[in-house]
Amino acid sequence: MASTSATDRTLLALLLGLLFASLWLNLGSVPLFDVDEGAFSEATREMLARGDYLSTWMYGEPRHDKPILIYWLQAASVALFGLGEFALRLPSALAGTLWVLVVYAFAARIRDHRTGLLAASFTAGSLLVSVIGRAATADALLNLFIATAMLSIGLWHLERRARYLYLTFAAMGFGFLAKGPIAVVIPFAVSALFFLGRGEWRAWLGAIFHPGGIALFLVIALPWYIAQYLSMGPAFLEGFLLEHNVSRFQEPMHGHAGHLLYYLPVVLFGVLPFTSVLLRTLAELRHGWRDPVQRYLLLWFGFVFLFFTASGTKLPHYILYGMTGLFVLMALHADAVRSRWLLLTPPLLFFSVLLLLPELLQLAAPGADAHTRAVLGDPTQHFGPGWRPFFMAAIVATLAAAWYRPLPKMHALSGVAILCALALSLQLMPTLGRIMQQPVVNAAAVAAQHDDVTITVWRTHNPSFSVYLNRLTPQRRPEVGELAFTRTTGLERQDGSYRILFEERGYALVQRLQ
Repeated sequence: MASTSATDRTLLALLLGLLFASLWLNLGSVPLFDVDEGAFSEATREMLARGDYLSTWMYGEPRHDKPILIYWLQAASVALFGLGEFALRLPSALAGTLWVLVVYAFAARIRDHRTGLLAASFTAGSLLVSVIGRAATADALLNLFIATAMLSIGLWHLERRARYLYLTFAAMGFGFLAKGPIAVVIPFAVSALFFLGRGEWRAWLGAIFHPGGIALFLVIALPWYIAQYLSMGPAFLEGFLLEHNVSRFQEPMHGHAGHLLYYLPVVLFGVLPFTSVLLRTLAELRHGWRDPVQRYLLLWFGFVFLFFTASGTKLPHYILYGMTGLFVLMALHADAVRSRWLLLTPPLLFFSVLLLLPELLQLAAPGADAHTRAVLGDPTQHFGPGWRPFFMAAIVATLAAAWYRPLPKMHALSGVAILCALALSLQLMPTLGRIMQQPVVNAAAVAAQHDDVTITVWRTHNPSFSVYLNRLTPQRRPEVGELAFTRTTGLERQDGSYRILFEERGYALVQRLQ
């Protein structure tokens, strides 16, 4: 018992380190990424500037993409900490942390403390969770509520306690307020497949039509939707429900299409550095299907995988709505991976690819479009002097963890997962920020010196420019005398129509002269 307790304490310490490195470290030190982070952040900035806490706007126009909850949370954070990357990302980091704790609580309750720690570690350390959990968007918040609803349904199946039903309906209500119908579709469909498959249709009907649960859901979700409809009228329903939900499923939106196998590599890459645990877990599930809990978790992931595979619009983070079930399954089967080398090969490959990333970008640059080539410039110039030493050290540490037998396998994997999280937060994300966003930040700093001139955004969609400028920037061609933030590709330079005030790697701040 003393040995087991010490092992659990070590896993807990590793989990806390992983949680910090994955979701919190360097949170406010990387520029906002366009388009999504910039769009959410600009809508929040305009909410505060307008004093309109009911509706969202961007570029001075109504924004019907998402419901209100994330904007309220970001606005509260900005009010406390000021307009900046940390404040705008803080709600997602908090949601990601709570998401990890919910996974721990469920896995520990159905099995034991160690299983809970492993499930929480697989959640906190997975690459895709780390990216979403530190992004100024609504997705970490939505995943928290979907995970809470789905895991509460699982506990209600096991214990039949009404509190789990209330928790399910509350989570769906907040999820509906965070991103809309998907927060209800997934719990409804998966629970139907599970309970009806077991012949428990009466129990399922009693649960979904629970009067107290329905009332709780409506109290949480309905008031804002009613108020928004009264404020915006049919335009809100057409923009939000029809365009950004129904149409998004029926056909690709903004070019985000994909083939039938789109989500297979996303899952394998998204669970890094735990890919070997996932593969072994999937191999074990032919036996686990007989266990109701494992069947429920697998149905959860399977439904999300097939639903978004059928969707016209495909984005990597959509698959996260079902991956919480995989993380718990992985914890239940983690010890089935016998080979330490197999366990640590995925992170070893990950570090090796990142070590060579400067050369890989240099090889890929000639095949990119003109704007991307301009943004990249000389890719090797964006990587600091610590890049190669960091990844060489990470490779050596991973090899040592694979070789050193006295170190328990899961401890070794958790330690390497911390290295992966450090690679993301200290190396990869800052470097991508410099490449993709630093010209936008610099252009906003120059534009801020012209506070007496109207500034527009023209022929580009970089809402983070407006956030850093902290001004409303109409999205249109500038009038004579006005300034515009724009792309350099296709810009008329020879006819004297524009004067260039700033230019850097594919972006420019120009003044229209005629």
